[in-house]
Amino acid sequence: MKTINKDVLKDAANRLLFDMKDSEYDTLLSEFDSIQHQLSLMGKIEGVNETTPMTFPFDVSIDFLREDEPETPLAIDDVLKNAGEVKDGQIKLPKVVG
Repeated sequence: MKTINKDVLKDAANRLLFDMKDSEYDTLLSEFDSIQHQLSLMGKIEGVNETTPMTFPFDVSIDFLREDEPETPLAIDDVLKNAGEVKDGQIKLPKVVG
């Protein structure tokens, strides 16, 4: 595995077009040490190389979604009756951009 040091992190940051303070690189470097330690522990688990990788944490072959029954959509007049303010046959919303 490639050794991660401050120079490697600075090179990666430079390639991604950003920079950080030296203290932030130190923090990131300590987090990489923790991650590498955890990965080394996972590598020691018996049979870990013989397992099939998972894409999802649950079996997605089971159809767990409900079956919707086709329904007739509401009439436009019924929908507009429930709206607070209507303009030109559409629901008018308050302006959200200044």
